[in-house]
Amino acid sequence: MARTKIENNIAYDDVKDLFYVTFNFGKDASGKRVKNTKTFYTKKEARAALSQHEADKNKGNMVKPSSQMCNGWFDYWLGVKKYKVEETTLYGYTNIINKHFKPYFKEYKLQEIDTTIVNQYFNVKITEEGLSKNTVRKHQDLLKSILMQAVNEDKLLKNPLDKIEPIKTKKNEMNFYTVEQLKKLISIVEGDKLEIVIRLAGILGLRREEICGLKWEAVKFDDKIIVINKARTQAGSKNIEKETKNTSSYRTLHAPDDILDLLKLIKQTQESEKVFLEGNYLDQNFVVCDEDGKPTRPNYISHLFKRIIDTNQLPPIRLHDLRHTFTSIANLQGISLFDISKALGHSTTATTSGIYMHMFDQTHTNAINKVSDAMK
Repeated sequence: MARTKIENNIAYDDVKDLFYVTFNFGKDASGKRVKNTKTFYTKKEARAALSQHEADKNKGNMVKPSSQMCNGWFDYWLGVKKYKVEETTLYGYTNIINKHFKPYFKEYKLQEIDTTIVNQYFNVKITEEGLSKNTVRKHQDLLKSILMQAVNEDKLLKNPLDKIEPIKTKKNEMNFYTVEQLKKLISIVEGDKLEIVIRLAGILGLRREEICGLKWEAVKFDDKIIVINKARTQAGSKNIEKETKNTSSYRTLHAPDDILDLLKLIKQTQESEKVFLEGNYLDQNFVVCDEDGKPTRPNYISHLFKRIIDTNQLPPIRLHDLRHTFTSIANLQGISLFDISKALGHSTTATTSGIYMHMFDQTHTNAINKVSDAMK
């Protein structure tokens, strides 16, 4: 005997001894009805499931079944973000998606993703592939954002990552030089292309992207100031010129005489190179550039910096750590948190305090000890 309808949306197969329930989800964008069928062992289970389906449908607590694959959704999401985020940010998202998400989730439909599958992904990345928890936390945040887009567009009812506890990250150790170590580094690079880079990072606290984006019109020799209003970074092999990190990063800094004298010398050298190379000089008005005027790649500057550190057997430090060095020296000199924050281009002192809490706590300890000593 064939499958027999016993009531609306429920049929019984006496050969297989199963109850078939047809769940109606309405119509899709083309007007076609969307249906799904599931089997149950008893009529009671079938009726309960159908009743729950109708209740969820009336309350809006369901989404239409979809054959959308995860990888297709990743591509769609990147397309949505393309004009909403910085190019460098998009580059980072794309790298994670192409190198990690797509190979792992390629066989999954979007609506198949649950907390178990996601937790298994995190476990593989940390225990089998050896990625750090800090790195996998970035994966977690990105995947949560991608799936939230699916929730917002009614592709998923809930975001499975809402039920997953954030991966605990380890705060990276902050390295910085003492005054003596910074002086030694500057003496080593005197006359080198990197001298201005190191002075701007260590004495003014500039970010690498701000140094690379600095143009001559931002250097006000007569007023002894430097206006930080541009940045230049890399997305892969592509150089990107953009605005500063945020509105607070746009700032005007006093330029000490030694930095101004070095900048004058660099400008004179560039003018001579323009005359020598004539039409072969690519004048884009950058302070940090190659001999032909072409802006020096930010990653290459970091490479040169590391080579100097390694060659001279100096304590390991990144170029960005010179910004921490500036903060440390300023703090030890008794400069207020407010002024340090302004110089660094942070939006609030809370940002500065949060990043350099340990450093400021150390000064706080010294202050208490001095007061205690005075009372003895």
